[in-house]
Amino acid sequence: MNSRLSSRLLTLKSNKEKAMGIFLTSGFPSPEVTDLLLDAIDEGGADFIELGMPHSDPLAEGLPIQYSSTCALKAGITMQGTMEIAARFRQRSETPLLLMGYVNPILRFGAAKFCEHAAAAGVDGLIIPDLPPQEAAPMRVHMQKYGLNLVFLIAPNTPAERMKEIDRLSDGFVYCVTITGLTGTGLAGRLDAINSYLKHAREIITHNPLLVGFGIQTYDNACDLTKHTDGFIVGSAVIKEVERLWACPDLSMAERGQQVARFVRSLKYGPKK
Repeated sequence: MNSRLSSRLLTLKSNKEKAMGIFLTSGFPSPEVTDLLLDAIDEGGADFIELGMPHSDPLAEGLPIQYSSTCALKAGITMQGTMEIAARFRQRSETPLLLMGYVNPILRFGAAKFCEHAAAAGVDGLIIPDLPPQEAAPMRVHMQKYGLNLVFLIAPNTPAERMKEIDRLSDGFVYCVTITGLTGTGLAGRLDAINSYLKHAREIITHNPLLVGFGIQTYDNACDLTKHTDGFIVGSAVIKEVERLWACPDLSMAERGQQVARFVRSLKYGPKK
């Protein structure tokens, strides 16, 4: 599919650059602040942004993202509110934007209606961790109608044949998670095993870019895990940085935004940038 996301990833690959995706929970720490944070992440050099749709039971998420979802829901964020945030961002930026969330809220909203609204808001694709590829055909029909990418995930315990099927069905990239557990889990002591798994995945995933996520906290982490992949995704570390900054009462909103942009930039280019 010719899309903003695919074009961005292709350009980066042709320039021999690694892609950086940044996750942010919609409505965290409040719906009014998400616009500022999206702009800060964009300014920090994100090649694409995942806007998380808060859910009361986020199965794959560690404590930082669970906390951010709880805060956002308490602050009143809704599916429609997330669409409006996405639409406002699209008016300000051409950076690819994906929605990431769980399948039940999408089905309650209505799959066709959801895809129509997402496309109208300028969203480029979806990541739905609990949507099995073999059950995704009805969703794919709606997504293809509205020109949306659908990204599937693989994990260290994914069999080779299933990886091949996911590569065939994914559209945009394949999301390679470093662990079979929750987001935000550290990488200490596991780098060799993870890189062996990523090398194996790279040999199988041949139709799509391969991006790695879960556990990346720093520039060094990103460098360590992109030897066999086309880029990386950071979520929990950004959420924790936002939480830290919003706990500093002496900082203005502008200063918080500047520090978020600086933090995001450091993930891609190192702390001196």
